[in-house]
Amino acid sequence: MERDELLILTGGEVLDLLDGRELAVVEAVAAAYRAHRRGESSLPHSVFLRFPDQPRDRIIGLPAYLGDDFSVAGLKWIASFPGNTDRGLDRASAVLILNSTETGVPRAILESSVISARRTAASAALAARELHRSGRAGEGEDLSVGLVGTGLINFEILRFLRAVFPALARVSVYDIAAPRAGHFGVRAAEAFDGLEVRPAAGLEALLADHELVSFATTALEPTVDLAPCRPGSTILHISLRDLVPESLLGADNVVDDPDHVCRAQTSVHLLEQKTGGRAFLRCTLADVLLGEAPPRASEDAVTVFSPFGLGVLDLAVGQLAVEQAEASGVGTRLPSFLPPPAAPAPVEATAGAGAA
Repeated sequence: MERDELLILTGGEVLDLLDGRELAVVEAVAAAYRAHRRGESSLPHSVFLRFPDQPRDRIIGLPAYLGDDFSVAGLKWIASFPGNTDRGLDRASAVLILNSTETGVPRAILESSVISARRTAASAALAARELHRSGRAGEGEDLSVGLVGTGLINFEILRFLRAVFPALARVSVYDIAAPRAGHFGVRAAEAFDGLEVRPAAGLEALLADHELVSFATTALEPTVDLAPCRPGSTILHISLRDLVPESLLGADNVVDDPDHVCRAQTSVHLLEQKTGGRAFLRCTLADVLLGEAPPRASEDAVTVFSPFGLGVLDLAVGQLAVEQAEASGVGTRLPSFLPPPAAPAPVEATAGAGAA
């Protein structure tokens, strides 16, 4: 790209660029986690914009810099309006801006609800691969999954779990709105060959029936206890506010970043407030990826992965989409997005000139 050129990618274009590249997205997310753990990133806290008398609605800004082989900075601006589903709209809408780390100028603007959903799903699938099956039965033999919440995020998590565990063939779903669960099952059966999707008899039955469970809901307050879970289960606590904080005390807790997840009234944050510390957190997923921590505390432990969702992951997947777009000529390119330089070109210092 030229220095002043701006690439714009629509949601449909991003979908086309990322479809079928699930494993590449997983590896980009893993690389971002490792770089962040090595200190090759800058990650300010997310900014939450909330609205009076609309407690469920919010817009979040996630600024980040990611070094290592990425060398990219940017901002994701993502709105979550759960009531949109009743209007026939998606709950989330987002835009991602990528900036040059050499000049700071914007290089690309991408529709980002797709990127956000797929980096979240890739993170969940990566955690399942590393925490649940690492060192045990490989490639998903006899593996089934329970999904709590039947929106876009768990649909994408299912897509990425199938990529990581190709033999995954049985799924149970639970949603407080039964028609949504039924619709999810029909969509999933159409999208994924050979997949058996069935409604769970209830939430406790789902937890008791599956060793791998993903929570992706819009819960504002925790109500779920882990007591029904089977020994050795792995819980992907993607929505962060479902699990009763006290139930985490007996769990093997893995997070993406302690400073980020221990805020905004997540279940982990509430437990930190109750206990006065973070001793219940064992490690980060990046610690496992780098071999600095074992995948599980024990084979019988219920392991809970609670990811806050780091902006560096959006940068990594956005960069992947941009690279694919540049290679294939996809997207709209504005050759001169910035205004003409306001300052004159710098003049070379004359010989013998000194500072005033």
